[in-house]
Amino acid sequence: MISFECDYIMGAHPKILENLIKSNMEYEKGYGNDHYTKSAAEKIREVCGAPEADVRFLVGGTQTNRIVIDSMLHNYEGVISATTGHINVHESGAVEASGHKVLAVPGYDGKVRPSDVKKLISDFYDNGSYEHMIFPGMLYISHPTEYGTLYTLSELEELSGICKEYSIPLFLDGARLGYGLMSYNTDVTISDIARLCDVFYIGGTKVGALCGEAVVFTHNNTPRHFLTTIKQNGALLAKGRLLGVQFDTLFTDGLYFEISKNAIEKAEALKSVFREKGYKFFIDSPTNQQFIILSDSKIEELRDKVGFEIWERCDDSHQAVRFATSWATTDEDIEYLKSVI
Repeated sequence: MISFECDYIMGAHPKILENLIKSNMEYEKGYGNDHYTKSAAEKIREVCGAPEADVRFLVGGTQTNRIVIDSMLHNYEGVISATTGHINVHESGAVEASGHKVLAVPGYDGKVRPSDVKKLISDFYDNGSYEHMIFPGMLYISHPTEYGTLYTLSELEELSGICKEYSIPLFLDGARLGYGLMSYNTDVTISDIARLCDVFYIGGTKVGALCGEAVVFTHNNTPRHFLTTIKQNGALLAKGRLLGVQFDTLFTDGLYFEISKNAIEKAEALKSVFREKGYKFFIDSPTNQQFIILSDSKIEELRDKVGFEIWERCDDSHQAVRFATSWATTDEDIEYLKSVI
């Protein structure tokens, strides 16, 4: 049995493991002050075309979302998100637990519409009692979204413009950023993201690393004493080198983009397999997450042969399921899938 359940079921790219072993007995400073972490940050600044950016490394996505949002908001502010946004659905109320309300707007295939964001903010300030309400203090988006969809450059520019108009930061969750950047159907580059967003992160956990996310503050806007905030949340890794080595490896010789491209190539092959067999898609995703409509009977038939995730029910006898490719998916995996469906 093989699994397409998610893109973090495998360990890490072999080059990362090799470099962790090579550096294992070296004397290095703690808390991210090692030379690997500094090298990784410089490589990320270079690839983003943002020489002044401040790059910080955290262990996981939920941890990163909570800490970034909490550190950038006042205690009377909330964060705008799509109803389907990760912080609104799949993070166990981590943002709310920090004292900040998630202000949900409709999600369309996972994306927020600029018009909805602007309406929420303008309606807030048009309300004569707004000082009794939660202030919209940040916009959170995912790219790719939880449905594998992508924002276009024009959409990002419009959202960025709205955030600037109301002086709130635009925060992009890039847990799967590599897969978005290497999609065949995108006009957005990492330098575009660095230019238009106030803060974003480059996901490692789902893109070849054992763990880790690289947070990039792009406009000289790192919250004061951010390291202290990380530690207060129990998230400061003493052996910061473990993150530094991984991201230094990922951003050497284009490895991050190379392995992300593999996931896209395999996702396209997976789509072809399902199309050839006559299956319908729940959504047209241009990235590594593919959503297929299966009958309940077919789901039961496949359960013991291949791993996938149940997404949502479509009708009384069909459900949308997710198949996710990754940096580690092989041609053999696709051939096996073809044989079992």
